[in-house]
Amino acid sequence: MRVDLFDFELPQDAIALRPAAPRDSARMLVVPAGAAPFVDLHVTDLPAMLRAGDALVVNDTRVISARLDGFRPRGETKAHIEATLIERLSPSHWRALARPAKKLRLGERVAFGAFEARVEAKGEGGEITLAFDLAGAALDAAIEAQGTMPLPPYIAGKRAADARDADDYQTFFAREPGAVAAPTAGLHFTPRLLAALKDAGVALHHVTLHVGAGTFLPVKAEDTADHEMHYEQATLSEETAAALNEVRARGGRIVAVGTTALRCLESAADEGGLLQPFCARTNIFITPGYRFRAVDALLTNFHLPRSTLFMLVCAFSGYERMKAAYAHAIKSGYRFYSYGDACLLFPA
Repeated sequence: MRVDLFDFELPQDAIALRPAAPRDSARMLVVPAGAAPFVDLHVTDLPAMLRAGDALVVNDTRVISARLDGFRPRGETKAHIEATLIERLSPSHWRALARPAKKLRLGERVAFGAFEARVEAKGEGGEITLAFDLAGAALDAAIEAQGTMPLPPYIAGKRAADARDADDYQTFFAREPGAVAAPTAGLHFTPRLLAALKDAGVALHHVTLHVGAGTFLPVKAEDTADHEMHYEQATLSEETAAALNEVRARGGRIVAVGTTALRCLESAADEGGLLQPFCARTNIFITPGYRFRAVDALLTNFHLPRSTLFMLVCAFSGYERMKAAYAHAIKSGYRFYSYGDACLLFPA
């Protein structure tokens, strides 16, 4: 499909710079199946929109301090280098986006405070591979101590990250370090909301998908067929796969909290929709025409124009339906992107 079909105009003041407080007070646009009218609610209404026996699936990845400031020494000169880690390749190797990448040569070293890395490979668009002189838990601790929270560019371009973001940009479920961006649908959850969901008979299950920086990037190709999707590490345990298969066998619905949870589940599903244990990198790219196998409803935020995530929601609820839903959201003053409001989508 032509990528420009997924473009739309968004007023700058619709981009949320802080989350709703409390988190579950965010607005929630319900997009029912078929042609039923859109419904304007709040995230606190989520339990009333689900049924006893349904299962929510959340992504429990934790955002790391993935933005590192360092310098590249060369003779008597030093050049400032900013590296944003985007994917772990081994205990000591990370793919990263470097600025300015043109100042780096293969084999050169970059100092990040108390530790260093060697530039092992260079790609297009500022992408490099860094081989650190630390590995495993020691490298994780050094990155956490030296790095900063990598806020999305549409927030970072309007204000600097601060102490509030260290909490605001982690979900209630965050426990597995490795993401460089938050699974933002999970930002809406609070203990109060989880208690209400439990009382409504809705089960909660965890998957892990370490969100990469590619989630923010607009698609530069003119056709979706020419876009190369980024890889992300995903895990669905044998226990969780069996529990979710049982939910569906009993007639319950699987509700993905976020596009990352959905991509993990769809990567793990076989042709018949049965979930299998999964622990691998996935670059599943979902566009209109995709046949969903594992997910019956989706709670997600409002996404960027021309992004793979907007393409995904168009695939889930229908292209014309989602164009109309986004137009309604803009007209109605919904807040967009990572710190913005939510929508509850049912399939076309």
